[in-house]
Amino acid sequence: MTSKPAIIVVDDDPAVLQAIARDLRKQYGDRFRITRADSGAKALDVVQQLKLRGDTVALFLVDQRMPEMNGVEFLEQASEIFPAAKRALLTAYADTNAAIDSINKAQLDYYLLKPWDPPEEKLYPVLDDLIRDWQATFKPEFKGVKVISDRWSPNSHALRDFLARNQIPYRWLDIENNQEAQQLVTYAGENDNPCLPLVLLPDGEKLVKPTTAQLAQQVGMQTEAESPFYDLVIIGGGPAGLAAAVYGASEGLRTVMIEREAPGGQAGTSSRIENYLGFPVGLSGADLARRAVTQAKRFGVEILNPQEAKSIRLEENYRIITLSDGSEISCHALILSMGVAWRRLTVPGVEQFTGAGVYYGAAQTEAAACKDEEVYVVGGANSAGQAAMYFSKYARKVRMLVRGESLTKSMSQYLIDQIDSTDNIEVWPFHSVIEAQGNDKLETLLVKDSQTGEVKTLATNSLFIFIGATPSTEWLADLVERDQRGFVCTGPDIPEERAWPLERDRFLLETNIPGIFAVGDVRHGSVKRVASGVGEGSICVQFVHRHLANV
Repeated sequence: MTSKPAIIVVDDDPAVLQAIARDLRKQYGDRFRITRADSGAKALDVVQQLKLRGDTVALFLVDQRMPEMNGVEFLEQASEIFPAAKRALLTAYADTNAAIDSINKAQLDYYLLKPWDPPEEKLYPVLDDLIRDWQATFKPEFKGVKVISDRWSPNSHALRDFLARNQIPYRWLDIENNQEAQQLVTYAGENDNPCLPLVLLPDGEKLVKPTTAQLAQQVGMQTEAESPFYDLVIIGGGPAGLAAAVYGASEGLRTVMIEREAPGGQAGTSSRIENYLGFPVGLSGADLARRAVTQAKRFGVEILNPQEAKSIRLEENYRIITLSDGSEISCHALILSMGVAWRRLTVPGVEQFTGAGVYYGAAQTEAAACKDEEVYVVGGANSAGQAAMYFSKYARKVRMLVRGESLTKSMSQYLIDQIDSTDNIEVWPFHSVIEAQGNDKLETLLVKDSQTGEVKTLATNSLFIFIGATPSTEWLADLVERDQRGFVCTGPDIPEERAWPLERDRFLLETNIPGIFAVGDVRHGSVKRVASGVGEGSICVQFVHRHLANV
């Protein structure tokens, strides 16, 4: 709900303050919030809090004769916070010269003589005119989350990426280049020793260097399960997990999905998916995730996010999952759909600058900041190609560093054609990053040409890495069968020597533990495509029903 713009009235005489506030509320209370203060200092505190909450002020109506801070002095300071607000003085006849002098000094719009009775003749016509002028140029303040930091803060990048991927509106203010950011830090009382990132919530509350879990709780995301038991628990919220959640809940299973970062998984970071059936002009990964989450919630799926599974244990027919906060939930059927995480580039300097110029995945939160810069993308598969196309809209030049001789072995032809036809994208085959250098941020890359042996020194502030992915399945320990690379084995891929306790055969997507299934990229032998993951998640629910029928 959008809050009303404020009219601030200030007077040190209680009777006058009450009377003017009464008359203002009578005429404008349906459209404006009438806020009063009995001193300039108190009024400034109110104005600063309004600014922190993202509210706006339409009009200041201030008495001139006040102790400690007169009306003109207050208006000079308040106007720095809300420069577009209209300014009017309440004056006695003896103060008219001061009021006239302040028209230039404080950019005063009008002065009113006391008394203002009757207001219908002496007050409302003047204020109506001022308010109409203000409304003609009024632009509403942004009411979402504000993140204040410098561009090169890894903590800030993590928070902004988390908000963006979870579809939470936010505004980033660069403390180094944005005067409003510096003002807000001051109003929040952090100016003497600014500890960034500083997050301002819509209600004006501040969070200093919060974790993503702390931020999630403050913006109303669900991190705790409502029930100790579910028919179906899904770990991982990528396309496969979301599809399983939609089909499971729509078919009557009480379903909860646990996601440690953001629904959509790795696919959710894609700037454009153009080969997904039914979307001829393509759609972004974020759009796909948003649609799927809306669909899942419509059917009653609980989504815990950010939340992480830490271990699984078995007790008779129950599969019990311990979460990162120490809580437990149990179920009869469990689907593993954790997807994969980006493989880290292990060369000197990269780890040091991760989040400060070096990013894994598309990092769309950084794209606008790359305007007119030179950006480097490492990798030659579809994800790297999609990122290069996205960054080409902002960067002056995008260079793709590919270890092999070309893109044809690992990238879809439609993407290769798009890259070839984009003037500001260059593909450098046989090139690899061997070192990242800089001070508090990435400043230089050392890149080696494997054919000639030449090492090139390249100035850049942005490196985006797409060099394959690995499953995050260490927490499964020895309970669930995995291959040598950590992918979960299912169906016929499970070694024959693994005992099977049931009379029925193991289902196609079932692990070595009855009632525990795996779908999507985390599964051994899966096809790493969005449509494939959605298909596996959908099919798996049928196996879940058949398993539950015999529990």
